Amino acid sequence: MLRRLKLLMVLLTMSLVLAGCNRVGLAYRNLDVIIPWTLNDYLDMNAGQKSWFNDTLKEHLAWHCTTQLPGYLDWLDRLQQMVDSNQITDAALQTRTVEAKQAIAEIAREVTPSAVQLLQGLDDQQVKDMSGALAKDLRKRQDEYLKPPLAQQIKERAKRMSKRLDAWIGPLSASQQHRVTAWSIALGEQNQAWIGNRAHWQAQFIEAVEHRHDADFPQKMQRLLVDRESLWTPEYRAAYAQTEAAARSLIVDLMAESTVQQRQKLKQKIDGVRSDFKALKCLKAGANQ
Repeated sequence: MLRRLKLLMVLLTMSLVLAGCNRVGLAYRNLDVIIPWTLNDYLDMNAGQKSWFNDTLKEHLAWHCTTQLPGYLDWLDRLQQMVDSNQITDAALQTRTVEAKQAIAEIAREVTPSAVQLLQGLDDQQVKDMSGALAKDLRKRQDEYLKPPLAQQIKERAKRMSKRLDAWIGPLSASQQHRVTAWSIALGEQNQAWIGNRAHWQAQFIEAVEHRHDADFPQKMQRLLVDRESLWTPEYRAAYAQTEAAARSLIVDLMAESTVQQRQKLKQKIDGVRSDFKALKCLKAGANQ
């Protein structure tokens, strides 16, 4: 459920940019279709809930487009300057990461009251179905990311990273690919901490929703959706810090070895994202996009 509710938070921020979406504008303009459809993976909304959700989503999109997008363009400019000057440093990446997290947090704060209202309107059967769907999703992730032997987990993690990198800078050299493999090996059993934390969060989320009519429900959802780090397991907190540092180190090393062609492709990708953002027309809430 969080993944789908947070699609509005994450898909509209730098996580979208870094995840490799090629057509930001197209995705943005069709969120009113994408989000309800994906939400149905976990929640079967009735007609009234769907109508309210669609209207509320348009209001959030209008807010986001008019107040948040200008900051994203500035962020892209700073990222572009790093690439142009070939100054991809750990300190610079830390700064860009903090800025991206702040943008995501701002959206989370904006949409959480709407999430609270939606969840409070669920009936018992919807909550039961949502709980079952979340449990099924968790089992699927456990099967995919935890059941394979550690060596296979490491291999698949490196493969996923190589695919993401290829989309942004093109094919990796043998040396760069070796660095990606070393990065994946160093993360070891990170999947265990990640999935374990997800299970921990989902359990708290479902428990909160089961008591959605309690007076403190909005405060609980604020913590679950906005202040998520306060709920991390100790294992995941340590793993996350290691993972973030390892990712920065990987990027620094890969860019240090990057070719002119790879940097040019990266700049073209950034330019494409910037152009998509600039092409968006922010309409008033309730208007068709």
